[in-house]
Amino acid sequence: MGMITPMITDTRTPMTTDALTLAQWLSPAFPISAFAYSHGLEQAVAMGDVTDGRTLTVWLEDVLHHGSIPVDVAVMAASHRGDRDVAQEQVIAMAASAERVFETLTQGAAFARTLRDAFALEVADAAYPVVLGQAASARSIDLKLTATLYVQSVLTNLIQAAQRLAPIGQTDGQRILITLMGQVDPVVDRALDTALDDLSSSAFLSDIRAMQHETLQPRIFRT
Repeated sequence: MGMITPMITDTRTPMTTDALTLAQWLSPAFPISAFAYSHGLEQAVAMGDVTDGRTLTVWLEDVLHHGSIPVDVAVMAASHRGDRDVAQEQVIAMAASAERVFETLTQGAAFARTLRDAFALEVADAAYPVVLGQAASARSIDLKLTATLYVQSVLTNLIQAAQRLAPIGQTDGQRILITLMGQVDPVVDRALDTALDDLSSSAFLSDIRAMQHETLQPRIFRT
């Protein structure tokens, strides 16, 4: 009698599959070199704006509620709906410095290249949230889930950057992330309902530090 091969049944739900896909796309291991960008945070540390866990939390709350993060989510939503060109124009227009433009375009191009090569997704080079919105739409991945995990990945990357720059330990970083993730849901909901014509950003110190970072020497981050 021959060997009986057991039948393997894939019990994953569509939501589980989507979450696993996003976990891979937004992982620190995904080759977009996210570790090389600090979003102006390196300059903030150099200027004494961020010195510990408390000041880092305040800084990131400002970026989360009033800075680039809700703009990125609104742009991602537009791209997810198919308005890629308009979304691309808006995200560039809303970037307050050359370094912010460089950051989003460079990461977006690396992200798109890997999606084409590894996932056979036909996505064009664009700003990072624009590419992510387009890719999630191509895979029919839920927009709210995509936006929430994107925000988590951005906050995680900035916390890790701060850990390289200031006396903030790994446990402190996890506490900060828990605090921030408790605030993400309303930010995402509001951003998803924001029309591109109504976009705004008022995290002025974050923008100024990103501008100043261009001439910071020495530095370890590209932005």
